[in-house]
Parts: sequence; structure tokens; C-alpha cells
Amino acid sequence: MWILVPALLGLIPLYRWYRQCWILRNLTDKYVFITGCDTGFGNLLAKQLDKRGMKVLAACLTQAGAENLKNEASSRLQTIILDVTDSQGVRSAIDWIEQHVKGEGLWGLVNNAGISIPMAPNGWLSKNDFVKVLNVNLLGTVDVTLQLLPLIIRAKGRIINLSSVMGRLAIVGGGYCISRFGVEAFSDSIRRELKTFGVKVSIIEPRSYKTPATDVENTLQSLQTAWSEAPQWAKETYGQQYFDAYCQFIQYRLSKCSPHIKQVTDCMEHALTAVYPWTRYSAGWNTKLFFLPVSYLPTFMSDYLLAHPLPKPSYLQ
Repeated sequence: MWILVPALLGLIPLYRWYRQCWILRNLTDKYVFITGCDTGFGNLLAKQLDKRGMKVLAACLTQAGAENLKNEASSRLQTIILDVTDSQGVRSAIDWIEQHVKGEGLWGLVNNAGISIPMAPNGWLSKNDFVKVLNVNLLGTVDVTLQLLPLIIRAKGRIINLSSVMGRLAIVGGGYCISRFGVEAFSDSIRRELKTFGVKVSIIEPRSYKTPATDVENTLQSLQTAWSEAPQWAKETYGQQYFDAYCQFIQYRLSKCSPHIKQVTDCMEHALTAVYPWTRYSAGWNTKLFFLPVSYLPTFMSDYLLAHPLPKPSYLQ
């Protein structure tokens, strides 16, 4: 009899996999609104869903980004210019969405818009450096979600929020990790709140992928700016050798970014189209096999594994 226990335990992952293969019908009737579609994940997801016949409403930050996307998609895809930090602009986008969905409601919202810089040791930065990132990644996500709630609830739809493994492990300084921790908390709270209304909320937690947000040149330029504008005490305390080593460390980390961004958009697509979407999606084997396990380790162990190979600050030398 006991031999049946391992067999039953082995069937659980198989059943879960089979269950996740169930895809919704009538996808061509569903509207999806995606932020941050100029490049990267949002751009690829918009084209991916468009090919599936879904009605994509894509928000781009620039006119050039919107025009390029429309040229690469079908006539079903519609674009709008939106800065998610502008609450009035978000309100105008909601009115535009309502004109398209009419009484059907909005099936899917993908909060993808985000920035990563300035990203530097915290001692080099000012409050405004943190605010810049938080306004886009966290408060922009909150504002868009709250203003769209009536349409999402009407459709009993889906909310997909882009987070990161750095929403579990604060690997670098600046507002990026803080914003992703905030997205995790907001997603958890609103998921429990909206479950009663038939709305499902999913979090996407990728590691670093090659997108404009992880561009080496822009990131190093941002580091140089942060260092040049850092308080005098920080320059004297950290020292030039520390700055040089930190730049090399960041350049090395960015060089390891995966080019396979479809791993992330496939997770987003599944969250929008599956009958039973996951609550969290960990894109990439590096995330599943390293970063997530490390996030559960005792603090002293995770600190050791994630420690930066940097020289001692100048005042200790």
C-alpha cells in the first residue's frame, strides 16, 4: 500500500501541468491593454497577442514607438501615447479604452511599463533618484490598475504585473528593487481583494533580460552621472577604485542578461489565456534554480552568495 504514495505524489506535478494546458475559448473577443509597448517585453507581447487574434490596446511612451508597433501588427491593434506617471493622461487613456471595449469590459491589463535607472549604490543617490523610478514602476502600476478596476471587474478579467527576482532579492541599490518589492505587495493585496469578483492577478518575476532597460551603455552612463553628482562625503568614503570596480561588476552582470525575452512574454500570454493561470511566473531557469531558492535561504547565506566582489572603501584602506 505504501508503494502507492510515491506514485500518487508523482501524479500531482503531472496533473498540475495538464491543468495549466487548458486554454480559454473565444480569445478573439477579448481586449487586452498593455503599457510600455515601445520596445522590450511590451512590444513583443503586443505582437504576440495580436497574432493570436486578440484585440490589443497598446500604450507607448513615444509617437515613434507607436508607429513602429502599428507597422508590425495587424489593423486590430490600436495604440495610444501614455506616460504612466501622468495621472490625467491615465484618465484620458481609460476614456479611450472605454470607447473600444464599450460594455464588454477589459479582459486583460498588463502593467509592463518600467525603468531601471538610476541604479547605483544608495549612498550616491538622492531622494529624487528614487522617486523617478518609483513613480513609473510602482505608482504608475497602482494608478493604472485602480483607474481600470471597473472595466476589469466587469469582464471578470486578469491583471498581470511585471515584477522581477529583484522583487525578492535586493541585489542593487536605487529605486528599482524597492519598486519591485512594492509591486509584489500591491499584487498580493489586490489579488486577495479581487478574488471575490472573479478577477485573477498574476506576477511575472523574470531575471535580467536584454532590453533597453538593461542597455550597458545607458546604465554605465547613469552610473557615471550618479558618481559625479554624489555628495562629497560619498566620493571620499567610497573612493575612485570602488567606483571603477562597481562599474565593472554592473557591466559583467548586464553581459549575462538573457536575449530570450520570449520566455517572459510567454508567461504573460499564459497568464492572459489560460483557464487556470499561475499566481507567480518565474521566467528562465536561472530564476527557478538559483534566485528563487536563494530567496528562501537564511540571510547570512543569501548575503554571501549575492555579495559584490568589490574592493574595500577608500577610508578602510
